[in-house]
Amino acid sequence: MKILITGGAGFIGSAVIRVAISRNHQVVNVDSLTYAACLDNLVSVESKENYFFENVDICNQKELNRIFSLYEPDAVMHLAAESHVDRSIENPRHFIETNIVGTFNMLECARNYWTYNGMPNNFRFHHISTDEVFGSLPSEKSVKFHEKTSYDPRSPYSASKASSDHLVRAWKETYNLPTLITNCSNNYGPYHFPEKLIPVVILNALAGEPIPIYGNGENIRDWLFVEDHADALLLVLEKGIVGESYNIGGENECTNINLVNMICEILDKKRPKSAGSYGDQIVFVEDRPGHDLRYAIDPSKIYNELGWRPSTSLKEGLSHTVQWYLDNESWWRPLLDRNGIGSRLGLNL
Repeated sequence: MKILITGGAGFIGSAVIRVAISRNHQVVNVDSLTYAACLDNLVSVESKENYFFENVDICNQKELNRIFSLYEPDAVMHLAAESHVDRSIENPRHFIETNIVGTFNMLECARNYWTYNGMPNNFRFHHISTDEVFGSLPSEKSVKFHEKTSYDPRSPYSASKASSDHLVRAWKETYNLPTLITNCSNNYGPYHFPEKLIPVVILNALAGEPIPIYGNGENIRDWLFVEDHADALLLVLEKGIVGESYNIGGENECTNINLVNMICEILDKKRPKSAGSYGDQIVFVEDRPGHDLRYAIDPSKIYNELGWRPSTSLKEGLSHTVQWYLDNESWWRPLLDRNGIGSRLGLNL
């Protein structure tokens, strides 16, 4: 299969590409190389004959049309997005332009290409989204997001992703474009860009800097190892039912404070400090505006219909992730100089 993947130089996109290439798919990576992109994520595949790269912004419809015409993909996996909630609070315009207008451009270019080629039955447009579109859950463990949960976005980021989800559904209903949507829980793992919680904790700990936790640290997230997610995304592309959406969760709920303590305990074992524990560096800081209390996904649909479940426990995944950061300073060190990294964003309201 020849797959056009947008945002392939990002965290999740590069994981999908590495898995897809390993399974002998042809991949066209379309990425505008924003601050959060890193082509070093793809060093292991960049010389492969079945890998192609186009440095193109999804807001450039003319260039997208050229790419569709040149490569003639069998499927699209649309991952390109602005994704950091704090940045969306600071400057929501970029999120509207990329996540909404960019998705519109992708849908239109895909629709034109699909129509011109006789509307082939095997074509797929897979839109990758987030569980944040559903809003916030109460703390009760019995309540989880499912595919019919009403949308209730609370941040500019989640609102922009909710908008893009609705566009994808509209293009299926109005134009019959064969689409799929997946909504995932929080990803983590190797190559995670160092503005997100887990790499921030690891790198601040190693640098001897304060480890910030928003509010009281009781916010709960469902953590999904990125390679498990990549496997699920390709499975949905290949076997998912057109027009359906699938929630992909890690089945690893954890409060932020417990998560941070787990990381500190792993670091204490793998790279002990000369005195004390990394946990001594934890500080509580002003909470994020509109901070959702809890996310948790009910993955029963993707399990019952496609047979997928996550294979990586949170303890196992965190240990692997911490070790990867310890072993790959040459990857993360240059990224710390990029715009906004290491600064608290989202409080200038």
